[in-house]
Amino acid sequence: MIAVIALAVGVVLGLVLHPTVPTWLQPYLPIAIVAAVDAIFGGFRSLLDGLFDDKVFVVSFVSNVVVAALLVFLGDHLGVGAQLSTGVVVVLGIRIFTNVAAIRRGLLKA
Repeated sequence: MIAVIALAVGVVLGLVLHPTVPTWLQPYLPIAIVAAVDAIFGGFRSLLDGLFDDKVFVVSFVSNVVVAALLVFLGDHLGVGAQLSTGVVVVLGIRIFTNVAAIRRGLLKA
């Protein structure tokens, strides 16, 4: 329940305050969001499987975001930022759709 309240407060604050993202951070934000979504769906899947552990979820969430951002950062410095960003999105997208399919099978038995 605390997480839902915190999410609602965060959304309201974001809508009211209109925060701006610094220019140097803008290339990394979409990748970090996709990585966070991957961790959230993975956590929900493990919850449905009865294997959820809050410490594992937090570590997975933070490490997914950090590793994805570091890969994009490295790609930018190697001159292949767009290609590496695409690769990260493809891999995380596959993981997201795999988790969503497992969630769907678990909830709907379909």
